[in-house]
Amino acid sequence: MSTMTVTQARENFSEAIATSALEAVFIQKHGENAAVLISPQRYEELMDALEEIEDIAAYDAAMSDPSPNIPWEEVKRQLGLA
Repeated sequence: MSTMTVTQARENFSEAIATSALEAVFIQKHGENAAVLISPQRYEELMDALEEIEDIAAYDAAMSDPSPNIPWEEVKRQLGLA
């Protein structure tokens, strides 16, 4: 993790981008974290991980639903897939 002030990031933007390819760069304003600069690859990894977490939460919610379930074969038949 790297830290820069807003002024440092503005003055050394190319360096901040280069550093973000290796690690997150926290941009501080008045001593508080105001933003985080990360590489596009890391951003995609984080979004994929978040999607997986949301999928798991949806699965858990569906599995805990006490209402009757529709068998997978019936769903496929209704959708014209079987």
